Amino acid sequence: MNVLIILGSLIVALLILIPLLEKYQSRIGLDKMQKYGKYILPLVMVSIVIRLIYGMVQG
Repeated sequence: MNVLIILGSLIVALLILIPLLEKYQSRIGLDKMQKYGKYILPLVMVSIVIRLIYGMVQG
């Protein structure tokens, strides 16, 4: 059940973030977007691992 909640929240976040990134990409510039983009995936993976550990401790 927790996995479905995590996947659902990731899908909602992507549905919100993709239009915002497309809207503000011209203002920020591609160089800065690539610089920030390399931090997003590790942060997502760390948050998933923390959430899974928290779920195992609680349940």
